[in-house]
Amino acid sequence: MSYRYQDVHLHGFGYALAPVIVSTEELEDELAPTYAKLRVAPGQLERMTGIVERRWWEPGYPVIEGAITAATRCLAAHAVPAADIGMLVYGAVYREHFEPATACHVAAGLAERGHAIDPRAAVFDVSNACLGVLSGVIEVANRIALGQIQAGLVVAAETAREINEASIARLNADPSMDRFVGSVATFTGGSGAVAVLVTSGRYAGGHRLEGVATRAAPAHHRLCRWGVEPHPNAQAPADDPALRAFASTDPSGVLEHGVKLGVDTWADFLATTGWASEDVDRTICHQIGATHRSTMLRALERSPQTDFVAYEHLGNTGTVALPLAAALADEREFLLPGQRVGLLGIGSGLNCMMLGVTW
Repeated sequence: MSYRYQDVHLHGFGYALAPVIVSTEELEDELAPTYAKLRVAPGQLERMTGIVERRWWEPGYPVIEGAITAATRCLAAHAVPAADIGMLVYGAVYREHFEPATACHVAAGLAERGHAIDPRAAVFDVSNACLGVLSGVIEVANRIALGQIQAGLVVAAETAREINEASIARLNADPSMDRFVGSVATFTGGSGAVAVLVTSGRYAGGHRLEGVATRAAPAHHRLCRWGVEPHPNAQAPADDPALRAFASTDPSGVLEHGVKLGVDTWADFLATTGWASEDVDRTICHQIGATHRSTMLRALERSPQTDFVAYEHLGNTGTVALPLAAALADEREFLLPGQRVGLLGIGSGLNCMMLGVTW
């Protein structure tokens, strides 16, 4: 599907960086029993992923507080009253509970901090793997285009500590090369939170959303999975998510089929926006790692010099990764007014979404 927009803007961002810095070297130290058994040389993770370090929340930190902090900072930094928010969407993989919608928790937290949104606003969650925030942005954009609302807020917070700790424990208890390879993507995971404010043109400022292109390849839905499953030890506590959590990725399959899907979506993206490839001044891709980035940019015939990188020191923060990278790129003046920017997202499913924005 492809869409064009006339009067929708990415007005601004807010974010919260998790405080605990975990180097890849430290993470490999935790994997020492596995490395010894499999004869894996230290340094392999950084060489494979390009990730030097990532950030995690403190143990026991209420992750949703990160989302509320990012949303509060976003509203405080921009001249759009919280009362004007007609839609609040929570788009992260992490959720407080199966129900109610975690967006309700965020809305309540905002009210406690003096940013009460309109009680008539739509407040709900969207789930689309690493594309949850971008999907939420489009939900808001569509309602703005229909004239139903004037502004909306999309929020997400992700945590990687728990799944990493569970994966390390499982690997060290029963090392195998297949399990190690399937866990590499897990070990890239970082934590963080982000908020994106989307508005109509009635508010001064912002970056004009020109269009979006999406494609899906659901035949590959098993390539990357993260969830819970029954623990093989029947004596384990049934309600302990750390014991039942699992994450599994086929890295070569994700790379092969993800890049193909990206190339096809890029063609739709250019046709939708009316831009030629050389007209795109900057790109920001989902922050997966070095191999995926270099392979994708080569396939799109894009220069690495025009693409912003944040994964080296933040890791892959899932739904937070791309919008957080955009916020940092804006702060560091990698993105300048008038530039044509492609936000290129890909997520498990497989799904791909690309947004064209005039900065």
